Amino acid sequence: MIQTIRGFRDILPGDTPLWQAIEQTASRLFEDFGFKEIRLPLIEQTELFARSIGEVTDIVEKEMYTFPDRKGENITLRPEATASVVRSYIQHKMYAADPIQRLYTMGPMFRRERPQKGRYRQFYQINAEVFGIAAPHIDGELILMLNELFGRLGLTDLTTHLNSLGCPECRPLFHRALTEFLRSKHGGLCSDCTRRMDKNPLRTLDCKVPGCREAMLDAPTTLDHLCSECSDHFDKVKEILTRQEVDFQVDKTLVRGLDYYSRTAFEVQTTALGAQSAVAGGGRYDALVRELDGPEVPAIGFAIGLDRLAGVMEQLQEPVKTRELDLFVIPLGPGALDQAYYCCSRLNLAGIRCDTDYSGKSLKGLMKRADKLNAGHVLILDMRKSDNKESATGAVLRNMKTREQTTLSMQAPDMQVPYDEIIKILTDKGMPRD
Repeated sequence: MIQTIRGFRDILPGDTPLWQAIEQTASRLFEDFGFKEIRLPLIEQTELFARSIGEVTDIVEKEMYTFPDRKGENITLRPEATASVVRSYIQHKMYAADPIQRLYTMGPMFRRERPQKGRYRQFYQINAEVFGIAAPHIDGELILMLNELFGRLGLTDLTTHLNSLGCPECRPLFHRALTEFLRSKHGGLCSDCTRRMDKNPLRTLDCKVPGCREAMLDAPTTLDHLCSECSDHFDKVKEILTRQEVDFQVDKTLVRGLDYYSRTAFEVQTTALGAQSAVAGGGRYDALVRELDGPEVPAIGFAIGLDRLAGVMEQLQEPVKTRELDLFVIPLGPGALDQAYYCCSRLNLAGIRCDTDYSGKSLKGLMKRADKLNAGHVLILDMRKSDNKESATGAVLRNMKTREQTTLSMQAPDMQVPYDEIIKILTDKGMPRD
């Protein structure tokens, strides 16, 4: 039996209503804030991620799905979405029409990580990106929007962890201080941190090896080395969040896993399941547009881990129910099957969720089928022979909850189902129409 590849999974029909609810809630909220959806390819040139994410990162060094195409050019399944959004912003010269763009996207990403609970090699993200606004107010707006989204989804006990990573003016001072500190701890660091020490010292702060985490407890922090502009920017972000009553805490150890971040970095965590669980993260990447051969345009964005968010919600809430079947049509006798088919087609087009059965089972068997499908009503089309003639002996509409029955007259000349009457009965009783 062929099965899914390790680290990949199917999201089954029983799970998709929750995913759809999250996506629809996010779309409505984002669009209220002026965002527009962008849809991006799954495959990009490898160079895009190497230049944006950083060559000395776990993603580029170990986790990307990269392979040569038929022309020998290296292409990569996207490991994250921000670089692709920036590439599209530059390629299509969106900045020429208006440098300020608010864009969001949803879809799968790919990283060859070790599969474990809640982490998959094909995972899903919801991203929001803003271009062209340098003011700290947009930092506060995105964090506010994130917290509002999670509130609408019913998540509680949320805290935004906040840090500033500095800018090209002040970060070199921090890098020097951190590099000197790392050299003093050389013997207690893992091989990855030892290798990163000179090339990308900031990445050592994100190491998950227990020995490295302990060694880094008294490491220098970015906040101790901010220039006046970065410090003022960070203070304003904190002021905005405080005035809007967004719960946050300054986390000097917070760094993002990608090289392009600068200044504001944030992560939204929930303790709803006991331990802290990050459900979203993001920050500024003011230099990335220029570094990818675009103009000097500031930018900021975030990504929501949809797999983890859905997992948290599954444990906290009642399952999202699929809309039940409005009507199940039971055909009895020759000719009734055609009528049942046309009836279902007509009513489905009218927004009434309708189905039938083509197996030729008995009335008893089909009533059991209607019960199994949780149908709100059944329509019994009885076209069995009477007195050696084919005659429509009637159509009965039955409410499966109240057991109330309504006898309907089949319409001449070809004894059609009275669609309009059925629609009126069902919609008058508050049946959903979507």
